[in-house]
Amino acid sequence: MLWSDANNVHSKAQQCKIIKLLVHRKLRNLMDNNGDSDGSRSGAHSRRIQPLAYFIFATRWLQLPLYLGLILAQCVYVYHFWVELVDLIGAVMGNQTALQHILDAVAIEGAVRPTKTSETTIMLVVLGLIDVVMISNLLIMVIIGGYETFVSRMNLDGHPDQPEWLSHVNASVLKVKLATAIIGISSIHLLKTFINAKAYDEKTILAQTGIHLVFLLSAIAIAYSDRLMSGNTSHKEARNSH
Repeated sequence: MLWSDANNVHSKAQQCKIIKLLVHRKLRNLMDNNGDSDGSRSGAHSRRIQPLAYFIFATRWLQLPLYLGLILAQCVYVYHFWVELVDLIGAVMGNQTALQHILDAVAIEGAVRPTKTSETTIMLVVLGLIDVVMISNLLIMVIIGGYETFVSRMNLDGHPDQPEWLSHVNASVLKVKLATAIIGISSIHLLKTFINAKAYDEKTILAQTGIHLVFLLSAIAIAYSDRLMSGNTSHKEARNSH
């Protein structure tokens, strides 16, 4: 009987020691966590941007009026597109005023001025509309991509209307896409020149073709240099991971 009572007392004493040890460890962990949070707050305070650096960083917002101006230019292109389209439809329907506007738009100095809507005339007007659309796409890439890259994030991740190219846009990707858009615009103008080749001399045609080739080579060089840079970056990341 006495032996069992002694064992009970001993077991209760052991339990008390274990409880005290757990409480002590809990308190010590709480104190360590508080110390870490204080250290992180002090580290964040020490990493606070200096006034001059913050001022220089805030100057990126000076680009905002430029992008807003490009939006106004986009509005002008939209208005011009619809004016040309309405004139084209009116000319096909027999409206003489619209026909004169269309003929004036496609007329080229040195070439015979058309007097009615023909397949060539309609083609030139449609090419002009495509040219406006491609320039509008170029404006969109510059406005949205430039703002996202150089001014501030737009936080469009997961948005159902987010353009596909915007999910991986950066300065290098933006340069490649702009170069590609410029080649498309140059192709439209070169096609217009070939359609009215009789109105141009040989030097003019060769000069426009040479300029187009320069744009093409420039885009290839930009894409190749971007591929080299991205390849070197991925190689360094893989080597660091190992």
